[in-house]
Amino acid sequence: MKDPSAILILGPTASGKSALALALCEARAGRCEIVTADSMQIYQGMDIGTAKPSIHERQSIPHHLIDITTPYSDGFTVDRWLERAHESIAAINAAQKCAIVVGGTNLYVQSLLAGLFDGPAADEALRIELRALPLAELRAQLAAVDAPSAQRIHPNDLRRMIRAIEVTRLTGIPMSTHQSQWSAAAPKLPMGWQCLGLLPDPESNGRSINRRAKLMMELGFLEEVRQLRAVAPLASQAAQAVGYRELAAHLDQHCSLDDAFEAIKIRTRKLARQQRTWLRRFAHIERSTWFTEPCGEKTSHNFFLQALGAR
Repeated sequence: MKDPSAILILGPTASGKSALALALCEARAGRCEIVTADSMQIYQGMDIGTAKPSIHERQSIPHHLIDITTPYSDGFTVDRWLERAHESIAAINAAQKCAIVVGGTNLYVQSLLAGLFDGPAADEALRIELRALPLAELRAQLAAVDAPSAQRIHPNDLRRMIRAIEVTRLTGIPMSTHQSQWSAAAPKLPMGWQCLGLLPDPESNGRSINRRAKLMMELGFLEEVRQLRAVAPLASQAAQAVGYRELAAHLDQHCSLDDAFEAIKIRTRKLARQQRTWLRRFAHIERSTWFTEPCGEKTSHNFFLQALGAR
């Protein structure tokens, strides 16, 4: 069987995507490299809480787009990630290898398959006007014209708040509406790609989430957060990562460690629900194979690998 140019592995958090990607690379004996589509694994030092592959795994199999920016700055955008992703996949293919794209962040996957949301060009005069406003007034303006964006964007994320207001004013349509229309576009794989999807039921996915959260704490997740914060305050995007926000609240004495741990599990399960809803759109796309078992819980890696002819 001829190798595809890329294989996209999709699934909700804690469904076993990374383990499956590693097994697939090992089965194909050096013919694959991994491209990570995760908006939190891009940050240096955020290792345990983002479930990054281990140093040994990254030394054994080349990984791309991990540890490419600092968590103390919000300067890394989706378009920068997309540019780097295209470069990585092209380089892997040029070396006559298959890129294994491990999807973790819906926005990253959507942009990779459908391109970026094509908004209006920047209006510098408008941006100067908006930058002059107090943060609270800017926030109120955004809430008045685009409530969904106001709920989604962090209160201190000045750049994204200004862009959301700018898009709404220039087009007459809220940015959240533009984005929902863009994200609702029927997904389509590029020529030569295959998709392997994991869509476990909520109960088994929940068990996996609870086990992984417990393991993260045992591996020193709390100390990782403490050490990151000792360097400098995390930037708004990194600070919102699942687990980091909850453990930061504990370190700031806003809650007990037990309460923070429970909040991590609850928020992760909520994220998984959102991801499962989004992933159902991919269930019938061409050249895709989907499974309802999380990789590694009851079903061996080989069962999944055979679906792509890896043997």
